[in-house]
Amino acid sequence: MTKKDIVLKITDTTGIKQVDVKKVVQKTFDVIIDSLVRQEKVELRNFGVFKIKERRARFGRNPRTGESVPVPPRKVVVFKPGLEMKKKIK
Repeated sequence: MTKKDIVLKITDTTGIKQVDVKKVVQKTFDVIIDSLVRQEKVELRNFGVFKIKERRARFGRNPRTGESVPVPPRKVVVFKPGLEMKKKIK
């Protein structure tokens, strides 16, 4: 499912103009991203939690040569689904 699919579904069920729905959906994503950039946890009840996790430095392996390669530390976004999502997916 793409962002456009989400916008179309919301438009179909609510009757709100597609342009307006697209602005709201995009702004929602922007707010989530901005919060994560500021290292804030984003908790959406019954949906889940987005947060930044720091991965430590490690050694990886080049699959072609088998050579050991250092992998620097980095930050990644992790998502933990909420209870409602877990129930519906099972």
